[in-house]
Amino acid sequence: MGKTADLTTVQKMTIDTLKKEGKTQKVIAKEVGCSQSSVSKHINREAKGRKRCGRKECTSKRDKRALERIVKQNRFKNVGEIHKEWTVAGVSASRSTTHRRMQDMGFSCRIPRVKPLLNKRQRQKRLAWAQDKKDWTAAEWSKVMFSDESTFCISFGNQGPRVWRKTGEAQNPRCLKSSVKFPQSVMVWGAMSSAAVGPLCFLRSRVNAAVYQEVLEHFMLPAADQLYGGDDFIFQHDLAPAHSAKSTSTWFKDHGIPLLDWPANPPDLNPIENLWGIVKRKMRDARPNNAEELKATIKATWALITPEECNRLVDSMPRCIAAAIQAKGAATKY
Repeated sequence: MGKTADLTTVQKMTIDTLKKEGKTQKVIAKEVGCSQSSVSKHINREAKGRKRCGRKECTSKRDKRALERIVKQNRFKNVGEIHKEWTVAGVSASRSTTHRRMQDMGFSCRIPRVKPLLNKRQRQKRLAWAQDKKDWTAAEWSKVMFSDESTFCISFGNQGPRVWRKTGEAQNPRCLKSSVKFPQSVMVWGAMSSAAVGPLCFLRSRVNAAVYQEVLEHFMLPAADQLYGGDDFIFQHDLAPAHSAKSTSTWFKDHGIPLLDWPANPPDLNPIENLWGIVKRKMRDARPNNAEELKATIKATWALITPEECNRLVDSMPRCIAAAIQAKGAATKY
């Protein structure tokens, strides 16, 4: 015979009330509408002060400490590997028990965040740069035009949708996810300010100094007119070879455009990196079949970026600077 349904809160309160009135368990069971054994168990549990019943945990505090050490030694192991190592240590527990104990400890399985690996010299330069910019206000950062390149692939990784299928349908064409060894991709140059985004430029070849200066001429200058009109602004780009070439520096001097000094390898400090992330998340459900469809999807998604999103990202710069100083130049996020 299967387990009967648990008593409801109302039934428990009614049992307690009738018990205080001196009613017998048989009478209480009839009035509440449950079995006499359920009434007896509830009364006995309340009398002994127990809130729940069930088997005693098969793991001790010592076992839990051993499990926590195993998890912390290598946080990238899966539950099966952790369970195997825990049982080798002498603990008798199932895989599901291992998972429950890890959850009880507060461990959750998540996609790891990525941040750039920086050497000591890079951290020192980042720290010096952050300390130099620590007094900049959001209004001062709003005068900066941030720019960067990003690569978009037709395949957006293994975080795609799951499929509902029955046993034996694993090879059903309607249940398969297409993949290619070398997915088509496009590289995009873009710029943003605290007010809005500028026009996109799809790069067809490897970006050298000459190609980059054409991008500046035909896309950055129109973006500056669009975002700032006749107001002064500061242009930001990273230290890629095409950006730091002598001919590129001469181009900026000839056009009278000041550059923001920028440390090496600082993607976590550039708000446009977060903007690319927003665009890619919005494209997560898109399924372009070729490079042209991918470009069209990127354009359409880029056009949906709101001024509020841009303003929020640029307004976060003072907090990013403070976080970089607190981390002593180490990368804080990406």
